[in-house]
Amino acid sequence: MALKLESGARLVVATHNPGKAVELAAILENRFTLVTAGELRLAEPDETETTFAGNALLKARAAAQASGLIALADDSGLSAAALDGAPGIFSARWAGPTKDFSQAMAKVEERLEESGSEDASCWFTCALAVAWPDGPAVVVEGKIDGTLTFPGRGTRGFGYDPIFTPLGHDQTFGEMEPLAKDAMSHRALAFAKLKAALF
Repeated sequence: MALKLESGARLVVATHNPGKAVELAAILENRFTLVTAGELRLAEPDETETTFAGNALLKARAAAQASGLIALADDSGLSAAALDGAPGIFSARWAGPTKDFSQAMAKVEERLEESGSEDASCWFTCALAVAWPDGPAVVVEGKIDGTLTFPGRGTRGFGYDPIFTPLGHDQTFGEMEPLAKDAMSHRALAFAKLKAALF
């Protein structure tokens, strides 16, 4: 059976982050009726996997089973070369229980200074998973390279966007117009693969 997503379908987005929900809706071109796990008061599963793809699938499966709807989940994060790929899958956890990303960005800067490395190269990864309540699932991944930028600049986007400057650009994701960011981000690259697989 070929897995397909029909326009207008009701999907549950496995996130409690309103910023991420807005970005996902825009990238999905508003083809679907989206409801978030937060709105449905679904529990957030423990992210016990060791990869972005593993955690995205775990979140999608949990949301699909709990809601009975097709679920879309993403697991994404920032990896710094000088920090051996950290924060990586722990990107959200570095922001602490209050999801304070100014704290997380300060931690990246602090660790970079401690490492003594001059290497500011970094990358964002986004894994997307779509899971059906009866079991099937699709997982794809997108990645974009950039450099760490301190102090952070810009108030757009969310998470680590103010300290990430994509290669070949001089604005951080935090400064870019949302449409410009959405055209090239790790999430957009993953969505292009998802669209090719499912639409």
